[in-house]
Parts: sequence; C-alpha cells; structure tokens
Amino acid sequence: MWRNGSKLTFSLKAPVLPTLVFYGTVFSGRGEGKKFLSLPWVSRQIKEKTGFKPYLGTLNLRLTGEAAKLKKQLQKAHPIPIDPGEGYCPGFVIKAKIGVSTVAIVIPEVPNYPEDVLEVVAPFCLREKEKLVDGSAVAVEVTV
Repeated sequence: MWRNGSKLTFSLKAPVLPTLVFYGTVFSGRGEGKKFLSLPWVSRQIKEKTGFKPYLGTLNLRLTGEAAKLKKQLQKAHPIPIDPGEGYCPGFVIKAKIGVSTVAIVIPEVPNYPEDVLEVVAPFCLREKEKLVDGSAVAVEVTV
C-alpha cells in the first residue's frame, strides 16, 4: 500500500511460479495407454485427482534431449499417486497444459520405462483437437 497524495493505492502482483516446459514430438504407441485407461480404477483415480475423465488413449511424446533430462524435475511438480490394482505397478499423474488445454502427464513406475517418453492424457482426443500427427511438435507446460 502506498500513499499517493491524499489517495491510497494498492498494488497486487500475482506470484510467478516456476514452469517446466517439455518439448517433444508425437509418435504412435502400442495401444497400451488405451488398455490402461480402460481399467475402471485407473479412470476413476485420474478423474478424482485431475478433475477430468480421461479420453481412452494417451498422447505419446518423444522428448528432445534437454527435455528428457528435465523429466527428473517432475518430482517437484506435485505428482499425485495412482494406487495400483492388484498385479499392476504404481504411477503418478501431474497436472499440465498444452496451449490452453488442461491435461495431465502420466508417469508409470515400471522397470526400464524410457526416459525420453512422456505420456499425456486429456478429457478429449488431443490428436483430433490439436490436429496432431506423428512428428508434430508439442510443448507441455508444468507449474512446479
């Protein structure tokens, strides 16, 4: 609060939160994301933890070299655990954005999962909405 002559004025600045940006290219997976998201306990937990029911499929991104190194920083981005059903591995979801669209990154905790792959879920088909094809460049933003 500052005094400006006889008037009181206020200045409010929103805090600037650090953002990680992951650059990658779209590639086709093996359909495992669709199978995983079809499991009722997965779909239910993602909806509870992100606020949206996921479309049955993930957008697979092959990260650039620097973005792949940055992936380790996702632990600072408030990962939300997905508790596994019997016989499944645990994982995490992290809220993110592609453009103005709210999405979530899914990180399965499976042995030998590629460090340069990012799987993204959304309440709609990202390929259709964003007009993406294999090889399309995509930026995913995560606030930490």
